[in-house]
Amino acid sequence: MEPGSRGAAPGGVSVSAVLPAGGSGERLGGATPKQFCAVQGRPLVSYAVWAMERISWISDVIVVVSPENIETMKTIIEKYGHKKVTVVEGGITRHRSIFNGLKVFAENGFSSHLLQKPEVVIIHDAVRPFVEEDIVSKVVMAAKEHGAAGTIRPLVSTVIASAADGCLDHSLERARYRASEMPQAFLFDIIYEAYQQCTDYDLDYGTECLHLALKYCKTNAKLVEGTADLWKVTYKWDLYAAESIIKDNLSQQVCVITNVRETLAQVGFLLPESLKSQIKVEAISICPNKNDNRLQNIISGQCYNFVCVNDKRCAIQEIQELVDMLDKSNIPLLYPVVLILVHLDISENNSFSIGMEELTAIKKFARETKKKNILVYGLLIQCK
Repeated sequence: MEPGSRGAAPGGVSVSAVLPAGGSGERLGGATPKQFCAVQGRPLVSYAVWAMERISWISDVIVVVSPENIETMKTIIEKYGHKKVTVVEGGITRHRSIFNGLKVFAENGFSSHLLQKPEVVIIHDAVRPFVEEDIVSKVVMAAKEHGAAGTIRPLVSTVIASAADGCLDHSLERARYRASEMPQAFLFDIIYEAYQQCTDYDLDYGTECLHLALKYCKTNAKLVEGTADLWKVTYKWDLYAAESIIKDNLSQQVCVITNVRETLAQVGFLLPESLKSQIKVEAISICPNKNDNRLQNIISGQCYNFVCVNDKRCAIQEIQELVDMLDKSNIPLLYPVVLILVHLDISENNSFSIGMEELTAIKKFARETKKKNILVYGLLIQCK
């Protein structure tokens, strides 16, 4: 399902997301705020936006940025084809920025139009690019039932408190405490009321949304055990770690493309079934000569591996269309794209249906696409 379309949310509730992205990145160092730093040629914030946007049942994604970065964010949205995003001007602190993001659903003047208020709102950091639909679904379901929910992780180090003289005062029992992570989710009315009631001190010095819901709305958040990849990019070395993870993810994803003919559709089903235990597989069946946005959305999600199954004598034209889509997507091809062209010969003849002329054309096509960092491989399968 393409971004912008709406599927069924967990529990049947309407859901939107707010991503605060107004930080200056002081701990990272450098002139560029960390959310706008490029990872594999793409700004970090774009990965976080896509993580929310690709979930069909999330209706709107609100990105809150500092005034000086509004145009930068709008440029990112246009370049990478984000569809559900509204950019909002942030405040001077994290809580004030989140409050501004929530106001888009409740007050006029914070965007070009008032968006439909969701029943549940997700709050997620723009510098946490790795979040899967499963964990988002769990916090949404928990928020529907309890009013608020947040992901947690075990503490890595013991937390200690120092006395006024700089010596150890006391330490906390690590097994009893958890690190608060993102995403978090709330019934919209609860978190919005909490922000309306909180003091300037809360807005200027607070950092925990779950605490506001507890303090002002008496809502005890349900804590959901998160996965190890929910960490936040904070320091420069985190960018290198993020790049490594993204590269690994890219190598573990493949899109299998077939047309709707019965024999090919069957192959298009069996192939992903055999691969899915080892890598992440997206399978689509496309009717020839018809526009289909699903493939464009997969490319926008930075899928770098494709298996195209066909039974035509020469499918270069279809592969050329895919190459053209990659060109027009403006995705930086810093990581080689792999196209595997599988020709399924289902004729009753004993000889192969592809001749030397077609093979020569495929080789020439492969040489040309290699210049664009796109590697084309061919596989001929004769079925009897």
